[in-house]
Amino acid sequence: MQAPAITTDVLKPQPTGLPSGSEPLAVDVTNLGFSYGDTTVLNMARCELQRGRSMAVIGPSGCGKTTFLHLLAGLIRPVTGTIRVLGQDLDELQGTRLDRFRGRNIGLVFQRLHLLPALSVTENVLLAQRLSGGRVDATRVATLLEQLDLGGLEHRKPSMLSQGQAQRVAIARALVHSPALIMADEPTSALDDEHAAQALALLHSSARRVGAALLVVTHDQRVRGSLDSELELRVPA
Repeated sequence: MQAPAITTDVLKPQPTGLPSGSEPLAVDVTNLGFSYGDTTVLNMARCELQRGRSMAVIGPSGCGKTTFLHLLAGLIRPVTGTIRVLGQDLDELQGTRLDRFRGRNIGLVFQRLHLLPALSVTENVLLAQRLSGGRVDATRVATLLEQLDLGGLEHRKPSMLSQGQAQRVAIARALVHSPALIMADEPTSALDDEHAAQALALLHSSARRVGAALLVVTHDQRVRGSLDSELELRVPA
């Protein structure tokens, strides 16, 4: 059954079974606004997502879905409003402190994958693990690659991969450091049914393993029905 659509005005998390106030929200957004010059891209009164819950972000082209993810990751700054991620006000972080917070706490699957062309599949994923500041665990990297049907491709460079294979490498890279907030921008767009189900199962299981929140921008009906709620964005008037 498809999750109910919820507009950008108010999005309340569903119950988690955790005591009220036991931990900060994974995503807590108030009066968020973003513009490119004179063009308003995003207006959002309120958005909340608890750890352990998942949400699809849907809407037509130009409604600000990718912009929203980039704002939550601190890659761009809002024009107005407050963004708290895991209890941290992103406006309080600058430079290396913001980079360190993102690296430790957020896993990102970009629509443009940004795999480093000079590095192998394994090296791309290991680099993300190193940058997170955590322990380098080659066994975990190998396990993730196997789970995504990438075994045997460990030494290939990105130029030697299909688009679907590269997309799965990007998913492994986002999950390798066990982030508390996982965000993915169209993570199944280049995947057939088998690999889409495989990738989606790994996103969910990785989130469950550490009680992470999962936020997915998607047009894919295969994805939408598996998430707890939907945030529907609209093109600003």
